[in-house]
Amino acid sequence: MITLKKDDEAADLTGITKMSVGVSWDPSAGASGGLLGIARRKKGVDLDLIAILVQGGDPVRFAGLDSLDPLGNGSVLHSGDEQTGAASGDDETVHVTFANVPAGIDSIVFVAAAFKKGTSFIKANNVSFKIYDATGGDTQPVADIWPSLLGAENANAIARAFRNGGSWQLEVLDRKGKIKQGDMQALLRFAIE
Repeated sequence: MITLKKDDEAADLTGITKMSVGVSWDPSAGASGGLLGIARRKKGVDLDLIAILVQGGDPVRFAGLDSLDPLGNGSVLHSGDEQTGAASGDDETVHVTFANVPAGIDSIVFVAAAFKKGTSFIKANNVSFKIYDATGGDTQPVADIWPSLLGAENANAIARAFRNGGSWQLEVLDRKGKIKQGDMQALLRFAIE
């Protein structure tokens, strides 16, 4: 098992054939108490996990939102859109089987975003990004990233898996930024900055 933190050198993923990235959060009432607070917690906030597949420096496919199997071969699979943060464990997950990722894909960037209008990281509690070695069917934690609670950013580039010769490597990014909500082009540009 490898353990990564931001600013660590990229880790060699040789021997890791499957990897999962998950995002979890808890609904927040914001500053509201009483019945309004209960209603807000019940409604929750919608954060989204998106895996952007990059070829030659350009985003060419993505897994997330309404695209669950962008390559059609199961090599990059999204678990589906959780809209409240009320699920147990990871609310959204992307699973990658490296051997089945087409050779033309150079890298995969994992981004968590408050993509839909009216959503925000500020409206979520206990946001966590986790990276797992899923080789052999079990999930072994590789990294657990807790983004800063400060700031008004609505996107976080979590990590990047990239080809290095014949093997894959993993780099933790934990890079916060602001995107125009609902704008897929803004999200894609943010991912490949």
